[in-house]
Amino acid sequence: MYKSIAAFLISALALPVLAQMTPVGVWRTVDDKTGEVSSEVRISDNAGALSGRIEKLLRKDAKQDDVCDKCADDRKNKPVLGLEIIRGGKKVEGKDLWEGGKILDPDNGKDYTLRLTPIDGGKQLQVRGYIAFFYRTQIWTRVP
Repeated sequence: MYKSIAAFLISALALPVLAQMTPVGVWRTVDDKTGEVSSEVRISDNAGALSGRIEKLLRKDAKQDDVCDKCADDRKNKPVLGLEIIRGGKKVEGKDLWEGGKILDPDNGKDYTLRLTPIDGGKQLQVRGYIAFFYRTQIWTRVP
């Protein structure tokens, strides 16, 4: 009986750690060029496919009413605040890795193939976007 109680307590204490090894949550992004905090993005899981929306614009020069005028799809001329920039990433079986979706850079309107990897115990998220052999990688920080 004591063994089962101890096993339950250990597994209950481990759950918060395991729950963090996911891209689901709110993340602070950083501008590649300036290193300045850029925005906060909320990533959610919708039936196994990820979706991410810009919740806050944090750059000093950000205009809260900016639109994605360089976007080429259904997001063209939509407000950047609330814009869905992550679509469709799915968990790779057996790994702490999400791939297969797209990530949009609203500054240039380009869609990149997506790869998300939680790192540092889930406190950070490695975000990589690919176009052919070219890629960009950013490290986002989880908002507590």
